Amino acid sequence: MIKLFLNRIFRSIKIDPEVFDEVQKDKNATISAGIVVVLSSLAAGIGASHLGMVNFFLAPGLSLVTWFVWAYIVYFVGVKLFPDLKTKTTHMALLRSIGFSSAPGMIRILGFNQDLMTVTFVGSAFWMLACMVVAVKQTLNYKSLWKALGVVIIAWFVQAFVLIIILALTTNF
Repeated sequence: MIKLFLNRIFRSIKIDPEVFDEVQKDKNATISAGIVVVLSSLAAGIGASHLGMVNFFLAPGLSLVTWFVWAYIVYFVGVKLFPDLKTKTTHMALLRSIGFSSAPGMIRILGFNQDLMTVTFVGSAFWMLACMVVAVKQTLNYKSLWKALGVVIIAWFVQAFVLIIILALTTNF
C-alpha cells in the first residue's frame, strides 16, 4: 500500500500521464490524494517557517478545503462548459487526479531562507501547474493540452473572482 502510494507520488512528480488515469479510476485513492495535498501544504509550511509558524498550522486544513472546491470548479468548467466528446467524469475522479498533481509542491520544504523559498515556491507552482494540466487532460479525456490549460486558467479566474467577492462581503476589502 505504501509502496503504491510512493510510486504514484514519484510518477506524479515526473508528470506521468498514466498515473492520473490510474488514480482517477481508483476510488480507494481519494484519501491518498488528500494526504498528498496535506504533505504538499505541510512542506510549504516548513519551507516558509522562517516567516512564522501560523502558516504551518492553518495551511493543511485550508488546502483540503480549497482542493475540494477547486475540483468542483474545474469539474464545472471542464465538464459542463467545455467538454470533449469523450468527457465523462465525476468530481471525485477530478479530486483524486488534482490531489496527486500537487505532489511537486513537496519540494517547498527546501525553502529554508528567503532565496531558497522564492526558487522552490515559484518553481513548484509552475511544476504543479504542469501536473494539473496533464491531470485535467487525462481525467477529462481531452485531446489537447491547450484545452486543459485553458480550463485550468478559466477555473483559476472563477476561483479568484469568488474569493474576491467573499472578501468584499466579509471585510472592508
